[in-house]
Amino acid sequence: MKSYRRELWFNVPTRRAFINITPQVQECLRESGIREGLVLCNAMHITASVFINDDESGLHHDYEAWLEKLAPHEPVSQYRHNRTGEDNGDAHLKRQVMGREVVAAVTAGKLDFGPWEQIFYGEFDGGRRKRVLVKIIGE
Repeated sequence: MKSYRRELWFNVPTRRAFINITPQVQECLRESGIREGLVLCNAMHITASVFINDDESGLHHDYEAWLEKLAPHEPVSQYRHNRTGEDNGDAHLKRQVMGREVVAAVTAGKLDFGPWEQIFYGEFDGGRRKRVLVKIIGE
């Protein structure tokens, strides 16, 4: 069995964003030479996520609105976590809802996705460099 590892780095200037990382993951898959196996993508920061869904701007807007209702950024005083001097208590909760990682099948050297599936990096506390691990195993 072969194994491949790469880190994708992001520095999102806004507090929150959704970035389609499918092309970068596909490039990793090409580099790996793996034709059959699994790809794992995980956010290596506790205020970011990786998830699979549709690349549709209305859906991304709906996510933003929904997440802000579930865990509004302000007032920052509502989160005990922020008593440590941080202002990102909401970002930790948003990450928990959106998830840390995804696993996708690799078949015939391609991501084995449904018709609209794409991989996204979700940033909930931007303004600094963060990374996503791409790990591919298989033959």
